[in-house]
Amino acid sequence: MNPKLKEKILESLSAVLPITGIVLGISILFIPIELGTIVMFFCGAVMLVIGMGFFQLGAEMAMTPLGEGIGVQISKKRRIFRIALIGFLMGAIITISEPDLQVLAKQVPAIPNMVLILTIAIGVGIFLAIAILRILFQINLSTILLVLYAAVIAISFVVPKDFLAVAFDSGGVTTGPMTVPFIMALGVGLASVRGDKNAASDSFGLVALSSVGPILAVLVLGCFFNPSETAYTAASIADVATTRDVVKEFLFEIPLYLKEVVISLIPVAAVFVIFQFISQRYKRHQIKRIAIGLIYTYAGLVLFLCGVNVGFAPVGLLIGKQIVSDSFRWLLIPIGMLIGYYIVKAEPAIQVLNRQVEGVTNGEVSAKTMNRCLSVGVAVSVGLALLRVLTGLPIYWIMIPGYAIALILSGFVPKMFVGIAFDSGGVASGPMTTTFLLPLSLGACEALGGNVMTDAFGVVALVALVPLIAVQIMGVQYKLKTAGAESLAEQAVIMDDSDEILEFEEDDADEQ
Repeated sequence: MNPKLKEKILESLSAVLPITGIVLGISILFIPIELGTIVMFFCGAVMLVIGMGFFQLGAEMAMTPLGEGIGVQISKKRRIFRIALIGFLMGAIITISEPDLQVLAKQVPAIPNMVLILTIAIGVGIFLAIAILRILFQINLSTILLVLYAAVIAISFVVPKDFLAVAFDSGGVTTGPMTVPFIMALGVGLASVRGDKNAASDSFGLVALSSVGPILAVLVLGCFFNPSETAYTAASIADVATTRDVVKEFLFEIPLYLKEVVISLIPVAAVFVIFQFISQRYKRHQIKRIAIGLIYTYAGLVLFLCGVNVGFAPVGLLIGKQIVSDSFRWLLIPIGMLIGYYIVKAEPAIQVLNRQVEGVTNGEVSAKTMNRCLSVGVAVSVGLALLRVLTGLPIYWIMIPGYAIALILSGFVPKMFVGIAFDSGGVASGPMTTTFLLPLSLGACEALGGNVMTDAFGVVALVALVPLIAVQIMGVQYKLKTAGAESLAEQAVIMDDSDEILEFEEDDADEQ
């Protein structure tokens, strides 16, 4: 086996094992789950581990160099309109290929699938173009985010209440395993050409701005469609009795994902071919490496999506339904928080972000530290989402104060942490959230007889919100620690200078 692939698979295994252990513990202590369903879950976990390994290696080999290459070439352009147009097309094409978006579109039947997909793609395209221009013109990220989120809050007051949570969720699902590696690498490529002291910090923020676009676009779209017609189609639990039934279930679903991921990757491959034809940037061995990387990405996404949708989603739905049906329904919150703490480590795009943060900060913010911070943030956000399910708490009461706190904090942390924080929010709400935590929330809401559109949807939005605050708090700690280190260094320099002056005066006195 390829040593690099083996390393990625082992990393994936360490991320997924805690989740499987938690589900197994829940099935033993609280909710008896049929053996066939548990076998389905474990098969899904195995596919998830292998798929994550292939995907991470593929993204490293293909998506990252492609994004960086396009970023460098865009920076060399002189015409602003052409730069913005390329950014818009890249954002729209990559978004249409995002598997998470297909999942969301199927859950909102009041809007035709293609209308919703194209609306979100246009939103991402416009705001990716804005994000690129921000890097090139060195515009402050906090200022732009303040203006945009103020617009989001203002427009949300005129959108029907039942549609609001879906709009906020759309911002999270667009930053998944396809878009994040490409967009983040694009930011690195753009910033690398500048070479000034703020280039590293400005490489972050593209994902953040690209997440605002879909929210605004869907809020506007929500004014023209009747949200009362929306309904969520819950994931069904397969009736399996033997190992043969389990195998049949996965074999039946795999062809669907083979086709879905091909459709997702064709635009990316087309972008690579056109870019190489125009720029002639890559040598023969680099082209071969990127091609192999795309194959790894394809295999990884097929295995990953099949595993989480067939094996994980039904179990999340079942746990949500069963736990609120018993007397210990309030255990839903701590159990959800525990799952949320560990599930973030199994998000493919999170690992891409954490490694880039570690590289850009020269190890001062390690991938391990980022993982821990995001885990805490996601755990809190899942707890809030499940509290909404149990109490019917309006999403306004959390989202507006949450974004206000995040935007206020952005004025007190280093610029780099603003971009990292808002990027991490979009990255944390990936396929694991939409295929396990969302069914958990929906199953609980259905069992309680609540309004699915207002109470259950929104979990993706909250998972995208709380990490903004958690990472910026880490940024405040980092700033204080750095300031303390600089103060000690200055004192040491003063002491050294004082010692040298004293020595000089003593020598001068001796001479006299």
